[in-house]
Amino acid sequence: MPDGVPGRADEAPILSVRDVRVHFKVKAKSRLPWAPVRTLKAVDGVSFDLRAGETLGVVGESGCGKSTLSRAILNLIPATHGEIVWMGRSLANASTRDWHAVRRDVQMIFQDPLASLDPRMTVGQIIAEPLREHRRDLSKDEVSRRVRAMMAKVGLREQMINRYAHEFSGGQCQRIGIARALIIEPKLIVCDEPVSALDVSIQAQIVNLLKSLQQEMRLAVIFIAHDLAVVKHIADRVMVMYLGHVMELADKHALYADPRHPYTRALLSAVPIPDPAIERNKVVQILGDDIPSPINPPSGCVFHTRCPRAEARCSVEVPLLRRVADGHAAACHFA
Repeated sequence: MPDGVPGRADEAPILSVRDVRVHFKVKAKSRLPWAPVRTLKAVDGVSFDLRAGETLGVVGESGCGKSTLSRAILNLIPATHGEIVWMGRSLANASTRDWHAVRRDVQMIFQDPLASLDPRMTVGQIIAEPLREHRRDLSKDEVSRRVRAMMAKVGLREQMINRYAHEFSGGQCQRIGIARALIIEPKLIVCDEPVSALDVSIQAQIVNLLKSLQQEMRLAVIFIAHDLAVVKHIADRVMVMYLGHVMELADKHALYADPRHPYTRALLSAVPIPDPAIERNKVVQILGDDIPSPINPPSGCVFHTRCPRAEARCSVEVPLLRRVADGHAAACHFA
């Protein structure tokens, strides 16, 4: 485990991410062949461990690199640098066949439920697709039995099995996506903002469903979201990202009770509180300026241009993600 990165020491992690960077070459908008090519640093040195049965919440503003990180972990986007270790095995030089075997244990739930489902396939065909790809030893009757059982588990009626995705609501489509991801009994689920496109009442249903299935199947989960209230409900630990960097990583109780990074404090101050008296009197920390471009990030601490505590040191010295309390790490000079 890297220095300063908290985690449980009682068991080996099933997933280890080590200094992963995802950089893209971006050419300036010009027809001239000598136009400069710049580097967009979408993810810039992220490390963490994830253990069986654990849920890691990943939060941050749009453009902070959350979704890019999740796709790099699944090799949907190639990492520029770093190492991903799955079940003790490095995937740095994994072949296509090796990744095919890994995908048997690692599945993804996407942000837009309808767009992630093939409109030409019925619900039964969509959910059965991973079994046809990864469990070719199963008979047709056994596949059908497992599909119907999984539909019941995620709250879909058996009579829906021959309907198409466009006939369902957003919440129902997300349940279909969850059933498809879980049908082959994976060890890790990556949820890329799975409730952001849903109404609040449906969000609660999907989050509760994911939480119950995670406990029942002892799944490891990476849950990406903007809403810190949702993350607090489902996550065991929370990782806060900003401009491709990890700002803070801690147990959820420690992070919500005692945030050590100014960016985390600003995010938490914007979370609505159900008590009207407290909500009226709380102080919301407004961050100045816009988010800098990842093509031209600030020197030193990437957050210093918006930080209320920034000093001269912050503009020249990059803060390391260091341990500030038991199981709590923050990348701030004053944490």
